[in-house]
Amino acid sequence: MKLTVRGQYALRAMQVLARNFRNDDSVIRIQAISSKQKIPKRFLEQILNDLKSAGLVVSKRGVAGGYRLKRPPQQISLAEIIRHIEGPLAPVSCVSKYFYEKCTCPDEAHCAIRSVMQEVRDWVADRMETTTLNDLVERARKLEQQSQNSYDFVI
Repeated sequence: MKLTVRGQYALRAMQVLARNFRNDDSVIRIQAISSKQKIPKRFLEQILNDLKSAGLVVSKRGVAGGYRLKRPPQQISLAEIIRHIEGPLAPVSCVSKYFYEKCTCPDEAHCAIRSVMQEVRDWVADRMETTTLNDLVERARKLEQQSQNSYDFVI
């Protein structure tokens, strides 16, 4: 799995929506997400529409329009987002659970490379499936606190 710019932007946009999530109908304007994350507005619109079709976000039209998460951030895994935007988490298609394609090796059952790639897939998938948007927001907050608490001494 290689995370493209589109995938990175999707995660960053979802992180903003998660950080501002409330259990009401309040939305975040696309311009706010775009400027906060430095994502081109047109590209962000395409990404958010794609995430909307996946059932991860909902939109509100009009002057007070914008986007919000469809479910609480604790219920949305990074794997769910990445699989929708990028496709399989597996490094090769012959070990993918959701996007399997026949292997090019002569004997799939005894292929050492496939065996290693399956371990890689399992580790990545487990990590991505158990990490939620809420976890991502908490990690961002901790990193922000660390940078605020670090002292820069210049002599």
